[in-house]
Amino acid sequence: MEIVKIPNMDKAEYDKLIEEGFLSRIAFQGGKYPYIAPFLYVFDGKFLYFLATKYGRKNDLFRQHPYVSVEVERYSGDLSCYTFVTMQGYLVQLEDAIEKKIIREKFVNMIKRTTSPKTSLRRSAISPRSRSRRSPPKSVQTSGN
Repeated sequence: MEIVKIPNMDKAEYDKLIEEGFLSRIAFQGGKYPYIAPFLYVFDGKFLYFLATKYGRKNDLFRQHPYVSVEVERYSGDLSCYTFVTMQGYLVQLEDAIEKKIIREKFVNMIKRTTSPKTSLRRSAISPRSRSRRSPPKSVQTSGN
């Protein structure tokens, strides 16, 4: 078996990966073990916004430790091609009603786009050490490198 070094992605590549995706995983700081949960997201070019319920373990963990890791991936149907990005950042709950409405509309558009007959549900994305943004119910402010 030959060892192959995977090249780093440049900003344009990981921005495209994030822009094309809609499903992420967020790792929260749990008690003894990390807690990982899937989240739908939208990306505005600077921030990721996550769609979350108002109940569940993730909400308690978010309030205790808003610093998280986020993962977005994309892979081919036969898994011969797999790309992913991880980001570290912190979640911020949106409070502004106008901003919440704008983000909610982005989620509606994303859901319409991803559920159209021409769209594959296997699309996901993320950015390596990315930037930051907030989310409707919750959002991630990612640290840039």
